[in-house]
Amino acid sequence: MLSKKRQLLFRARMEDKTKEKLENESIPEENEEVYFGVGGFLWEVVKVFLWAIVIIVPIRMFLFQPFFVQGASMEPNFQDGDYLIVNEFGYKQTSIIIAGKHLFTVKSFKDPQRLDTIVFRYPKNPQQFFIKRVIGLPNEQVKIENGKVIIYNEQNPEGINLNENGYIAKNVITNGNVNIKLKNNEYFVLGDNRNASYDSRGWGVLPQKDIIGKVLLRAWPITKAEIL
Repeated sequence: MLSKKRQLLFRARMEDKTKEKLENESIPEENEEVYFGVGGFLWEVVKVFLWAIVIIVPIRMFLFQPFFVQGASMEPNFQDGDYLIVNEFGYKQTSIIIAGKHLFTVKSFKDPQRLDTIVFRYPKNPQQFFIKRVIGLPNEQVKIENGKVIIYNEQNPEGINLNENGYIAKNVITNGNVNIKLKNNEYFVLGDNRNASYDSRGWGVLPQKDIIGKVLLRAWPITKAEIL
Protein backbone atom coordinates (compact mmCIF):
# COMPACT_ATOMS: atom_id res chain seq x y z
CA MET A 1 0.00 0.00 0.00
CA LEU A 2 2.74 2.42 0.94
CA SER A 3 4.62 1.52 -2.22
CA LYS A 4 1.62 2.41 -4.35
CA LYS A 5 1.25 5.81 -2.63
CA ARG A 6 4.93 6.51 -3.26
CA GLN A 7 4.47 5.66 -6.91
CA LEU A 8 1.50 8.05 -7.21
CA LEU A 9 3.40 10.82 -5.40
CA PHE A 10 6.44 10.34 -7.66
CA ARG A 11 4.25 10.45 -10.77
CA ALA A 12 2.56 13.70 -9.61
CA ARG A 13 5.93 15.32 -8.98
CA MET A 14 7.16 14.29 -12.43
CA GLU A 15 4.01 15.74 -14.05
CA ASP A 16 4.50 19.04 -12.21
CA LYS A 17 8.12 19.27 -13.33
CA THR A 18 7.19 18.49 -16.94
CA LYS A 19 4.46 21.14 -16.89
CA GLU A 20 6.83 23.75 -15.42
CA LYS A 21 9.48 22.95 -18.04
CA LEU A 22 6.99 23.40 -20.91
CA GLU A 23 5.81 26.73 -19.52
CA ASN A 24 9.39 28.03 -19.23
CA GLU A 25 10.16 27.01 -22.79
CA SER A 26 7.02 28.64 -24.25
CA ILE A 27 7.44 32.01 -22.49
CA PRO A 28 10.79 33.77 -23.13
CA GLU A 29 12.41 35.56 -20.26
CA GLU A 30 12.36 39.34 -20.22
CA ASN A 31 15.93 39.68 -21.43
CA GLU A 32 15.88 36.66 -23.70
CA GLU A 33 16.56 37.43 -27.37
CA VAL A 34 13.82 36.09 -29.64
CA TYR A 35 14.78 34.72 -33.04
CA PHE A 36 12.23 35.45 -35.75
CA GLY A 37 13.96 33.67 -38.64
CA VAL A 38 14.74 34.83 -42.18
CA GLY A 39 11.19 36.04 -42.77
CA GLY A 40 11.33 38.33 -39.77
CA PHE A 41 14.69 39.76 -40.85
CA LEU A 42 13.42 40.49 -44.35
CA TRP A 43 10.35 42.22 -42.94
CA GLU A 44 12.58 44.47 -40.82
CA VAL A 45 14.60 45.37 -43.92
CA VAL A 46 11.39 46.18 -45.81
CA LYS A 47 10.18 48.40 -42.95
CA VAL A 48 13.45 50.36 -42.92
CA PHE A 49 13.23 50.79 -46.70
CA LEU A 50 9.63 52.00 -46.53
CA TRP A 51 10.44 54.49 -43.78
CA ALA A 52 13.36 55.78 -45.85
CA ILE A 53 11.01 56.38 -48.77
CA VAL A 54 8.44 58.12 -46.58
CA ILE A 55 11.06 60.46 -45.06
CA ILE A 56 13.72 60.98 -47.72
CA VAL A 57 11.69 61.16 -50.95
CA PRO A 58 9.50 64.15 -49.90
CA ILE A 59 12.59 65.99 -48.63
CA ARG A 60 14.43 65.31 -51.88
CA MET A 61 11.46 66.20 -54.11
CA PHE A 62 10.05 69.24 -52.35
CA LEU A 63 12.49 70.69 -49.81
CA PHE A 64 16.24 70.42 -50.40
CA GLN A 65 18.63 69.24 -53.07
CA PRO A 66 22.43 68.97 -53.08
CA PHE A 67 24.37 70.63 -55.88
CA PHE A 68 28.04 70.50 -56.86
CA VAL A 69 29.43 73.59 -58.56
CA GLN A 70 31.18 72.74 -61.82
CA GLY A 71 33.22 75.29 -63.67
CA ALA A 72 34.30 78.87 -63.05
CA SER A 73 31.18 80.82 -64.13
CA MET A 74 30.33 81.94 -60.56
CA GLU A 75 33.81 82.78 -59.32
CA PRO A 76 34.94 84.29 -57.03
CA ASN A 77 31.80 83.67 -54.96
CA PHE A 78 31.37 79.99 -55.82
CA GLN A 79 34.31 77.81 -56.77
CA ASP A 80 34.50 74.62 -58.78
CA GLY A 81 33.78 71.71 -56.41
CA ASP A 82 31.76 73.67 -53.86
CA TYR A 83 29.00 71.53 -52.33
CA LEU A 84 25.78 73.50 -51.94
CA ILE A 85 22.34 72.83 -50.49
CA VAL A 86 19.51 74.27 -52.57
CA ASN A 87 16.19 75.28 -51.03
CA GLU A 88 13.51 73.94 -53.38
CA PHE A 89 10.48 74.71 -51.24
CA GLY A 90 8.12 76.94 -53.17
CA TYR A 91 10.51 77.55 -56.07
CA LYS A 92 10.38 74.23 -57.89
CA GLN A 93 7.53 73.01 -60.05
CA THR A 94 7.26 69.25 -59.47
CA SER A 95 5.29 66.71 -61.48
CA ILE A 96 4.29 63.58 -59.55
CA ILE A 97 4.57 60.55 -61.84
CA ILE A 98 4.06 56.96 -60.67
CA ALA A 99 4.46 53.96 -62.98
CA GLY A 100 4.63 56.30 -65.96
CA LYS A 101 1.31 57.94 -65.11
CA HIS A 102 1.14 61.66 -64.34
CA LEU A 103 -0.88 62.17 -61.18
CA PHE A 104 -0.59 65.90 -60.47
CA THR A 105 1.77 68.88 -60.56
CA VAL A 106 2.86 70.97 -57.60
CA LYS A 107 3.35 74.47 -58.97
CA SER A 108 5.85 76.99 -57.65
CA PHE A 109 4.55 79.71 -55.36
CA LYS A 110 7.75 81.64 -54.55
CA ASP A 111 9.39 84.13 -56.88
CA PRO A 112 13.18 84.51 -56.96
CA GLN A 113 14.33 88.02 -56.14
CA ARG A 114 16.94 90.11 -57.91
CA LEU A 115 20.51 89.06 -57.05
CA ASP A 116 19.39 85.67 -55.65
CA THR A 117 21.71 82.82 -56.59
CA ILE A 118 19.60 80.04 -58.08
CA VAL A 119 20.00 76.57 -59.55
CA PHE A 120 17.92 75.68 -62.60
CA ARG A 121 17.58 73.33 -65.52
CA TYR A 122 19.30 74.61 -68.63
CA PRO A 123 16.33 75.48 -70.89
CA LYS A 124 17.95 74.04 -74.01
CA ASN A 125 18.90 70.78 -72.25
CA PRO A 126 16.87 70.04 -69.09
CA GLN A 127 19.28 67.25 -68.12
CA GLN A 128 21.91 69.88 -67.27
CA PHE A 129 21.81 72.09 -64.18
CA PHE A 130 23.21 75.61 -64.05
CA ILE A 131 23.90 78.03 -61.21
CA LYS A 132 23.57 81.76 -61.91
CA ARG A 133 22.47 85.04 -60.33
CA VAL A 134 19.07 86.60 -60.99
CA ILE A 135 19.45 89.96 -62.74
CA GLY A 136 16.19 90.69 -64.56
CA LEU A 137 12.70 89.98 -63.22
CA PRO A 138 9.45 89.22 -65.08
CA ASN A 139 8.05 92.08 -67.20
CA GLU A 140 11.27 94.09 -66.92
CA GLN A 141 13.56 95.19 -69.72
CA VAL A 142 17.25 94.34 -69.44
CA LYS A 143 19.87 96.17 -71.41
CA ILE A 144 23.62 95.58 -71.47
CA GLU A 145 25.54 98.50 -72.88
CA ASN A 146 29.07 99.82 -72.44
CA GLY A 147 29.87 97.07 -69.96
CA LYS A 148 26.96 97.95 -67.65
CA VAL A 149 23.62 96.29 -66.86
CA ILE A 150 20.61 98.60 -67.08
CA ILE A 151 17.17 97.69 -65.71
CA TYR A 152 13.91 99.22 -66.95
CA ASN A 153 10.72 98.69 -64.94
CA GLU A 154 7.73 100.55 -63.49
CA GLN A 155 9.87 102.06 -60.74
CA ASN A 156 12.61 103.09 -63.19
CA PRO A 157 11.01 103.78 -66.60
CA GLU A 158 14.13 105.68 -67.70
CA GLY A 159 16.39 102.84 -66.64
CA ILE A 160 18.84 102.41 -63.78
CA ASN A 161 22.35 100.99 -63.69
CA LEU A 162 22.35 97.83 -61.62
CA ASN A 163 24.61 98.13 -58.58
CA GLU A 164 26.63 94.89 -58.47
CA ASN A 165 29.38 95.95 -56.08
CA GLY A 166 28.23 93.43 -53.48
CA TYR A 167 29.32 90.37 -55.44
CA ILE A 168 31.66 91.42 -58.27
CA ALA A 169 34.61 93.79 -58.40
CA LYS A 170 34.04 97.36 -59.58
CA ASN A 171 36.36 96.89 -62.54
CA VAL A 172 34.42 93.89 -63.91
CA ILE A 173 32.89 94.63 -67.31
CA THR A 174 29.77 92.83 -68.49
CA ASN A 175 30.43 92.08 -72.13
CA GLY A 176 27.67 91.76 -74.67
CA ASN A 177 25.09 93.82 -76.48
CA VAL A 178 21.70 92.86 -75.08
CA ASN A 179 18.31 94.53 -75.10
CA ILE A 180 15.50 92.20 -74.12
CA LYS A 181 11.97 92.59 -72.74
CA LEU A 182 11.05 89.83 -70.34
CA LYS A 183 7.59 88.29 -70.39
CA ASN A 184 5.62 87.11 -67.39
CA ASN A 185 7.42 84.21 -65.63
CA GLU A 186 10.72 84.91 -67.42
CA TYR A 187 14.05 85.80 -65.81
CA PHE A 188 17.40 87.11 -66.99
CA VAL A 189 20.40 85.48 -65.29
CA LEU A 190 24.16 86.07 -65.37
CA GLY A 191 27.22 84.38 -63.91
CA ASP A 192 29.37 86.40 -61.50
CA ASN A 193 32.46 85.64 -63.57
CA ARG A 194 31.20 87.57 -66.59
CA ASN A 195 34.07 86.62 -68.88
CA ALA A 196 33.65 82.88 -68.26
CA SER A 197 29.88 82.48 -67.98
CA TYR A 198 27.44 81.03 -70.49
CA ASP A 199 24.18 82.65 -69.44
CA SER A 200 21.18 84.65 -70.65
CA ARG A 201 23.47 86.68 -72.90
CA GLY A 202 24.06 83.53 -74.91
CA TRP A 203 20.96 81.33 -74.65
CA GLY A 204 18.22 83.79 -73.74
CA VAL A 205 15.62 84.03 -70.97
CA LEU A 206 15.03 81.55 -68.15
CA PRO A 207 11.44 80.29 -67.79
CA GLN A 208 10.29 80.09 -64.18
CA LYS A 209 9.23 76.45 -64.64
CA ASP A 210 12.92 75.48 -65.03
CA ILE A 211 13.98 76.91 -61.67
CA ILE A 212 14.96 74.32 -59.05
CA GLY A 213 15.55 76.58 -56.09
CA LYS A 214 17.61 79.18 -54.29
CA VAL A 215 21.05 78.38 -52.89
CA LEU A 216 20.62 78.05 -49.13
CA LEU A 217 24.05 77.15 -47.81
CA ARG A 218 27.55 76.09 -48.73
CA ALA A 219 28.42 72.81 -46.96
CA TRP A 220 31.85 72.18 -48.51
CA PRO A 221 34.67 73.02 -48.25
CA ILE A 222 34.17 73.06 -44.50
CA THR A 223 36.42 76.12 -44.13
CA LYS A 224 33.95 78.11 -46.26
CA ALA A 225 30.73 76.60 -44.88
CA GLU A 226 28.07 79.27 -44.47
CA ILE A 227 24.38 80.04 -44.74
CA LEU A 228 23.83 82.23 -47.80
